[in-house]
Amino acid sequence: MPDLVLNEAEPTYGMLRKQFLKEHRSARYHYLLLTGKLNEHLNQTDQEAREQVEMLMKQMAEKKDVTEELKVQDQMKWVGLMNNIKVSAEEIILKNMVYV
Repeated sequence: MPDLVLNEAEPTYGMLRKQFLKEHRSARYHYLLLTGKLNEHLNQTDQEAREQVEMLMKQMAEKKDVTEELKVQDQMKWVGLMNNIKVSAEEIILKNMVYV
């Protein structure tokens, strides 16, 4: 039997991916677990998801004209817009990368 102990704390998107695999793709989850590739898969998913969220946030901020100038002029508006952009980007990534 392979060593099934998880040594590293799993990152946020990785933890969500793990939960999804356990609940909805149990065969894939058990395959990754038994072959010792689960941590690698979860870490890769987390890294790719974080990069995609960052990229989407930059694109959305440019499209909605959320700039550093706005941040200086009206900080509360900037924070509100950036929070909305972050939530939107995370929803897209969860739907397209984590929950598939």
